[in-house]
Amino acid sequence: MRKLLLLLSVLWGCLSCANSKNLVVEVKNTLDFDRKNEIVELPMDEVAKRLKLPNTAQLVVTNENGEEVAYQITSDNLLIFLADVKAASKAKYSIEIGKPKDIPTSTTGRRYPNRLDDMAWENDLVGFRAYGPAMQANGERGFGYDLWLKRGTYEPVLESFYEKALDPLTAQRIKELRKTDPKAAGELSRSISYHLDHGYGMDCYAVGPTLGAGTTALVDNGDIVYPWCYKEEKILDNGPLRFSVKLTYNPLTVGKDTNVVETRIITLDKGQHMNRTEVRYEGLSQATTLVAGMGIHEPDSIATYTADKDNGFVSYIDPTQGPDNGKVFVGIAMPNDMKDAKAVYFSPEEKAKRNKTDGQLLAYTTYVPGTTATYYWGFAWNRGLYDIKSFDAWNAYLTQRVKMLRTPLVVKIK
Repeated sequence: MRKLLLLLSVLWGCLSCANSKNLVVEVKNTLDFDRKNEIVELPMDEVAKRLKLPNTAQLVVTNENGEEVAYQITSDNLLIFLADVKAASKAKYSIEIGKPKDIPTSTTGRRYPNRLDDMAWENDLVGFRAYGPAMQANGERGFGYDLWLKRGTYEPVLESFYEKALDPLTAQRIKELRKTDPKAAGELSRSISYHLDHGYGMDCYAVGPTLGAGTTALVDNGDIVYPWCYKEEKILDNGPLRFSVKLTYNPLTVGKDTNVVETRIITLDKGQHMNRTEVRYEGLSQATTLVAGMGIHEPDSIATYTADKDNGFVSYIDPTQGPDNGKVFVGIAMPNDMKDAKAVYFSPEEKAKRNKTDGQLLAYTTYVPGTTATYYWGFAWNRGLYDIKSFDAWNAYLTQRVKMLRTPLVVKIK
């Protein structure tokens, strides 16, 4: 009887193996340094075809140690997950039908209509915002991207920042206190301000009428054609690993073209300091110089920046607003298409128009009508929960990032 039970057990095990459905994905790193928390993308159609997935099927992704790995299916029908691959090595991941663990969302964003239509988004490390139509309607020139500095947590913080700062009851209380107790009104106002660090970060980056922290713009006869705030937005992906949004802008006049419409698709992945941004211009009739830039908030004699065309990036130490907010390291990468890189300082008259911003650090490329220009932009803060604490470390990060973009992971479904 015991032999019969053992035989049945072996047969059942063999049948289970025969009926199991899983894909093995091999991820190869050909570079001489480890690649951690890097997104792997697989066509979901191919995964579904190979696993013969029912429409309602869920998946489980595991690494070589059998540990479950978070994944997401994106709006453009990709299965993405985070991979770690050591230098000059391979790693294997398994995908099979099953019920995955709950995945906490660390990469997310939304539009805030109660804050002039800010489009704000974040991941576990950094946060950003682009200004919207309500700001443009009131005449404020907010051309560039803004930065949200995070520390002390990997959890989302922007919702709480906005909730405190925009609470109508607190605003009413401050208004009343100003009449009777200005000191208490000031203290309450500071306690809810996201321009001050209450333990999890803040907004202390100055944008103004500049390209901010990495915005693109066309150049017409030597002059930058500044885009205003976005006109329409469509969130494409909202976590847990990837956030992406499509922004459409109001028509611009560039040379003889009077109806040039810009669209941007901005993508931020978990664990990354840089956004990928894909830019298109409809209504443009000829190849035109395109710049991506960041404001310089110090005179040339003391500003610290790098303009490295050959390595495909520019970077800058921003002093931040306020007396003691640390240092922000800002960067733009164009891995394959950077034509030039340099700092351009404003004349005294122009500086007065740009909220006293001293100049801009610009990366140059050429936009060809009908194509998509792709570049990367982002930052690190020396008080964040990561190892980038100096400008040298930031430049090393950008150098590695460009190498990774130029030499993608090799992904094969075995």
